Amino acid sequence: MRHRSRIGRLDRGSATVLVVAAIAALLASGIGAMALVGAVRASHQAHSAADLAVLAGAMVLARGESAASACARATIVAAQNRAGLIACHASGDAVLEVVVTTSSGAPGLSPAVARSRAGPGA
Repeated sequence: MRHRSRIGRLDRGSATVLVVAAIAALLASGIGAMALVGAVRASHQAHSAADLAVLAGAMVLARGESAASACARATIVAAQNRAGLIACHASGDAVLEVVVTTSSGAPGLSPAVARSRAGPGA
């Protein structure tokens, strides 16, 4: 007959606790990585939308149309790229500057904001 020592009985189930802790750590890391990827994606989307919106608006200014028309066109292009235009300013030398925002898609993260300028000498 084989007798188990007291230490052996105390160790029973300790591997289960370690496996559960490892799984919890992996899940937490995965959730953190997903939030980071969402934030980076939103930042890239905001920058792309700002660049496209400002170029579209600057083309309107280059044709001699008003700053209001340029900002209206920039608003449309930003919306088509899933971004919201939060600021649009045209200077006297046909330079347009826009600021757009996009949602990060992850709860608890602030929206991504990007600024872009276009025009002669910008």
